Amino acid sequence: MKRIISKKALRNFWERYPDSEQYLKTWYEIAKSSNWKSPTDIKATFANASILKKSRVVFNIKGNSYRLIVKFNFERKWAFIRFVGTHSEYDNIDANEI
Repeated sequence: MKRIISKKALRNFWERYPDSEQYLKTWYEIAKSSNWKSPTDIKATFANASILKKSRVVFNIKGNSYRLIVKFNFERKWAFIRFVGTHSEYDNIDANEI
């Protein structure tokens, strides 16, 4: 992806949950260097990712301890961090609308 908006959301999260830091940094580096053109490409890299409506993808972080929702614009090669949280926080949101 050409651009990931915003790494600050990831940083803020790993400051609250330090055990997530290396996992989120790894996800960021993989996403940044990827040339994904579709959700299928993402699934080839992250088999456990869940494809949602409206170009959103849910990633399991640290063995499903945390969830990351990213909205993709494949044409512009942008990824927008929409949510990063614990599994219980994820259960309280609508992943298709956030």
